[in-house]
Amino acid sequence: MTTAFWIICGAILLCIVVSGFFAGSETALTAASRARMHSLEHNGSIRARMVNALIDHRDRLIGALLIGNNLANILASSLATSIFLDIFGARGVAYSTAAMTVLLVVFAEVLPKSWAISRPDRFSLAVAPLVRGFVFVVGPVATLVNQIVRIVLRLFGVGLQEHQSLLSAHEELRGTAEVLHREGSFVKQERDRLGGLLDLAELEVSDVMVHRTGMLSVNADQPADIIVREILQSPYTRVPLWRGSTDNIVGVVHAKDMLRALNEAGNDAAAIDILKVATKPWFVPDTTSLADQLNAFLRRKSHFAVVVDEYGEVEGMVTLEDIIEEIVGEIADEHDIEMQGVKQEADGSVVVDGSVPIRDLNRALDWHLPDEEATTVAGLVIHETQTIPDEKQAFTFHGMRFIVMKRDKNRITRLRIKPLAAVQAESALRN
Repeated sequence: MTTAFWIICGAILLCIVVSGFFAGSETALTAASRARMHSLEHNGSIRARMVNALIDHRDRLIGALLIGNNLANILASSLATSIFLDIFGARGVAYSTAAMTVLLVVFAEVLPKSWAISRPDRFSLAVAPLVRGFVFVVGPVATLVNQIVRIVLRLFGVGLQEHQSLLSAHEELRGTAEVLHREGSFVKQERDRLGGLLDLAELEVSDVMVHRTGMLSVNADQPADIIVREILQSPYTRVPLWRGSTDNIVGVVHAKDMLRALNEAGNDAAAIDILKVATKPWFVPDTTSLADQLNAFLRRKSHFAVVVDEYGEVEGMVTLEDIIEEIVGEIADEHDIEMQGVKQEADGSVVVDGSVPIRDLNRALDWHLPDEEATTVAGLVIHETQTIPDEKQAFTFHGMRFIVMKRDKNRITRLRIKPLAAVQAESALRN
C-alpha cells in the first residue's frame, strides 16, 4: 500500500466524521429546547445565545448544514470509488457503493443523530461555535439555495413562507404537554391546566356561562326585606335583579354592599333601597372569546357579567371564577353547593344529568367527547341524533353508548353513558 492510499483512506475517514458532525448538529439544533436556551442566555451563557441566533434563522442554518453534509458525503464516496477502481477494476464501483452506503448510514447518519437526539441541548451547546462559523462562511450560498427552492416550489403552486411552522405555538405546547403526560413527567391535572389555558382563545363565553335556566336572580319589585332574605340565603356573592321579566336585568347586588347598607339602616331591611345598593349590570355578547372576557374582567376590575345573544336577549351569566375554573378546574369554598350530576356506577357506566357540560365530563373522566357543536351532554345527544329522543332510547357514537333515562318535555334530564369497549365486553361474556 502506497502513502497516497493511506492519505486517501484518512481523507475518507475525515469526511465521514465531518458528515456525522453536520448530521448530528442539524438534529440537535432543531430539537433543542427553546425555553431552556432562552433561560441559559438570560443567565449569561454565550453558547446559548449562539444556539438561539442559529435557530432564529432556521432556513439558513439547515441549508448550510445540508450543504456541508452533502459535500462531505460526495467527497468521501468519490475518494472511495477511486481506490476501489484501482484495486478491483470496473467491479470497484459496486463495491464502493455498498461499502460507503454502510459506512455513511451507520457512522455519518444514524449514530450521530441518535447521539444528538438523546441529549439535544448539551449537543447544541457543544457544536454551536463551530456551526456558527460554518454558517457564516456558507450562509450566502445557503440563502441562494433557499431562494431557488422557493421559486421552484412556487412554480408548482406551493408557497413557503419565512419561518413557517406546520403547527401553531399553541398546538406545539399542547402536543408537548400530551407527550410529557404519557411519559409520566406531567400529571393529568397539570396537563389539563395547561390545556385549559390554551383553550381560552378558542372557547366563547357561551361555552362556560351559567344558562338562564340555572341562573339565580331576584325580583326587584318585591319588598326590600324579602329581597335581602333571598340574597342572604343564596350561596352566591353577586345576585342579579330583574323587573317585569327575567330578561330585564336592572342591577347586580353584591352581598358585601348589601350588608353594609343593612348595617347603616340599623338592621332594618325594609328601609333599604335595593336599587341604590345594586351596581349597573354589564352585558357581554355570548360570542366573546374567554381570553378577551378574562382581559375585560381584569381591566374593569369586575367579576360578573350578564350574557346576551345577538338579539340582546339574556342568555345567562358568566363570572371571573367560571373562566379561571377552565384553567385550574373546579373551585369550591365553604359556601359552594357541591356540583351534582355525575355518578359513577359499579358496572362502569356513568349516570349524567343532561345539563352537565361536556368539557367538565371530559376533564373529570379523561374522556374525549367533542364539544364543538354542543355545550352539554344532552345537547351532544340531540345534535348527533338530530331529534329529541324518547326515554329508554339508546345510541352509539364517539365510542360511547348513550341511554336516555329521563326526559322532561323537550329536555333530556338524565342519561347513562358507558364506554363502548365495556358494552362489547359484557356482550361477549353473555354469549
